[in-house]
Amino acid sequence: MKLLLTSSGISNVSIHHALVELLGKPVAEANALFIPTAIYPFAQGSFYAGNALWGERAKLVNLGWKSIGLLELTALPGIDLEIWAASVAAADVLLAWGGDPLFLAYWLQKSGLIDLLSSLGREMVYVGVSAGSMAASATFAETYQGPRGGAGDVLASEDILFTAPEGEVRRTLITARGAGWVDFAIIPHFENAGHPDACGVNVEEWAAKLTVPVYAIDDQTAVKITDQKIEVISEGNWKLFGPLTK
Repeated sequence: MKLLLTSSGISNVSIHHALVELLGKPVAEANALFIPTAIYPFAQGSFYAGNALWGERAKLVNLGWKSIGLLELTALPGIDLEIWAASVAAADVLLAWGGDPLFLAYWLQKSGLIDLLSSLGREMVYVGVSAGSMAASATFAETYQGPRGGAGDVLASEDILFTAPEGEVRRTLITARGAGWVDFAIIPHFENAGHPDACGVNVEEWAAKLTVPVYAIDDQTAVKITDQKIEVISEGNWKLFGPLTK
């Protein structure tokens, strides 16, 4: 599996160039499948899924692909494998939207997509956005402002207080297993004021909950992986946190 793990999609020229390198051909010659699944557990999630189709956030879907299709993971268990597997086999790249990484990780496994990808006999390109990037890891951590609204198996959960400009904010921090394609974790939206959990000392505390390396990446940064070679592509800011040692 070749991966491009982003915080906010194909947000600059450098990340676009990295995508083309992974594809081995221009975007205009590549067939893509878009996975919106992660967004659904949120209130108004169905409407948020539409953000990928138009406006500023549509850069992922509207890059000028040769073809673009939709792969809804929650539907796959009710469809004969040979039908949807043919669509995946014909694609060059999977585009995984943001949302709840725990829900996405659950459906990547339950849908059978992880098993199918390992049996294809060729390397697929996977592009993650936010939660889509987090769920690619063997183990990840995520924070939630309120009760979760979707399926998923939690390894550990704890209440945690983070510092924000308006004062302390309470979050629930969970750790969970992901797809297992990389042995490090991602924290997206690094130093984004709209995501105080990922800012300042908060991101250090978040990363310390994991015993694997953690890349905190901002919306102008991506992590590119080929044959377990890791390269950070950035026109912004990022930070690598080492694994916790005991």
